Amino acid sequence: MSHKTRLIAALDTQSIQQAHDWAQQLVGHVDALKLGLEFTYACGLEAVKGFAQKHPLFLDLKLHDIPNTVAGGLSALGQIHPKLLTIHAAGGPAMIERAREALEAAYPNSAERPTLLAVTVLTSMDEHALQEIGVSGSVEDQVLRLGKMAIASGADGLVCSSKEIIPLRQALGCQPTLVVPGIRPAGSASDDQKRIMTPTDAARAGADWIVVGRPITRATHPAEAARAIQAELQSV
Repeated sequence: MSHKTRLIAALDTQSIQQAHDWAQQLVGHVDALKLGLEFTYACGLEAVKGFAQKHPLFLDLKLHDIPNTVAGGLSALGQIHPKLLTIHAAGGPAMIERAREALEAAYPNSAERPTLLAVTVLTSMDEHALQEIGVSGSVEDQVLRLGKMAIASGADGLVCSSKEIIPLRQALGCQPTLVVPGIRPAGSASDDQKRIMTPTDAARAGADWIVVGRPITRATHPAEAARAIQAELQSV
């Protein structure tokens, strides 16, 4: 059976109007929309909730705190109904376990429960950056360490760079959902991402979802940019 890789467009803006304009242009051309810290802090949870009522939503807030605080935060997010949401794997097993318990309590119908994703190593980081925060070894070693722990602790999937898709699949199999940011179509600027890959290569490696932001939203015609990426994915 062929593997389908789906496309998330990242709407990184502090403007509700800009986000709505992008969303309107992209309806039918992407599989989900991502809202993160920038939009949520600027516009508030009611604005986020409004998007979730209209579009499949990847809510990327990367919660990272003591277990009780993260559990409480996720319980509060139960009113929003995103399709996917994120916590930091670095919060540890107890935090991840409490996060899973909080979501299960907030969504008694398991079919409605958001996919709980644990962020491994940010795509803006490389081995030098890891060393600066006291982590020895390679980025791949750290991603595998955090990924194995997160899945064992109750996460449904992981956020990782495209470079770690194959090692994670080898270690964890096909079941965990892998969401991959830092995707850049051939010829695009890398911006602040350090571990990047094209949509085609990420799909071939086994990504379930890819996240593309500026190559879509900064394009003269965002819908055309999204369609081109979807065409790449369909050709894999």
